[in-house]
Amino acid sequence: MTKILVVDDEPHILDVVRYALEREGFAVDTARHGKAALEIMGRDPAELVILDILMPELDGLSVCRTLRKRSQVPVIFLTSRADEVDRVVGLELGGDDYVTKPFSPRELVSRVRAVLRRTRAAAVPGQPTAPDDIRYGEIEIDVERHAVRVAGAAVALTVTEFNLLRALLERPGRVLSRDQLIDRAYAFDNHVTERTIDTHVRRIRAKLRELGSDPIETVHGVGYRAREVP
Repeated sequence: MTKILVVDDEPHILDVVRYALEREGFAVDTARHGKAALEIMGRDPAELVILDILMPELDGLSVCRTLRKRSQVPVIFLTSRADEVDRVVGLELGGDDYVTKPFSPRELVSRVRAVLRRTRAAAVPGQPTAPDDIRYGEIEIDVERHAVRVAGAAVALTVTEFNLLRALLERPGRVLSRDQLIDRAYAFDNHVTERTIDTHVRRIRAKLRELGSDPIETVHGVGYRAREVP
């Protein structure tokens, strides 16, 4: 049974989300503040975290930042503000998706299932339509192990980031529109926006640049491509 941790300082939200998820067959842990969430994840990690952004003591962005130092567990943010800045900052820190309050429990469950599908698809070994390895200069992508290295150094990517990088490096020189990247990286999720793609690509590029690699370029008005292999 898939375990999900729900973190929110509002008891009503916790009750609603717990009920919706348990009704769909998920096991649910809850926490009312960030410190408790980190303690739970250290003791008995969940497979996905639903994380409120605005909380006392330790906010959701800080929790996500700490989690990303430990693992690439999928994170879905909850935000009570419609401000796009909240969403973009959350994705920049490594969040996989976001839901704005007030939300439909059915929509949240749909987002959870979509993120878990992406996670599990990335972890399935030996997919027949994909090569075991993708090599691009000093970058190596091991599809079976869901691992990326640059000149031998490991790069920590979320599931979404991994899928996007893989889509771009599979065919260097080919331009992929944002809609095509949504189809390739998200598959079953129709909630993704073009701005979300931009945020994830920016984060991938920042991680690769730290290791001296910059394979992705923006094709203004169209999308992105990996440069031709040098």
